[in-house]
Amino acid sequence: MPVESIENFEAFQKAINSETPVIIDFWAPWCGPCRVISPIFEKLSDKAENAGLKFYKLDTEENERAMVEAGVRVMPSFMVFQKGDKLGESAGALPAPLATLIAKHANPSVATETPAATAEPTPAAAAEAPTEKL
Repeated sequence: MPVESIENFEAFQKAINSETPVIIDFWAPWCGPCRVISPIFEKLSDKAENAGLKFYKLDTEENERAMVEAGVRVMPSFMVFQKGDKLGESAGALPAPLATLIAKHANPSVATETPAATAEPTPAAAAEAPTEKL
């Protein structure tokens, strides 16, 4: 499934309030690590086992209001939302924590059975925020 761009705050609100869980890549044009992780995010969006998530990118330079609303503190940041709740996040250009976050939310019943989901938590996973209503 291709990664879609979120162009404005209204589209951000629609995405995070979706019945289907969504993952958003918060990035900026000046961010080198964002450019490094972007192709990995794109490849993960194409995997069949991740079809339970809808993938989005949001340029924080163009959508500062959405960045503030989501509580982005680091670039890049990846956050999972559903029905207005933040379900999880991963910060930085680190492929393993990103893949774990996606697996956990793409198909929760399968993710609990995979080795990646049962591995020792990484610092990024340990810092995962509790569910927040936006």
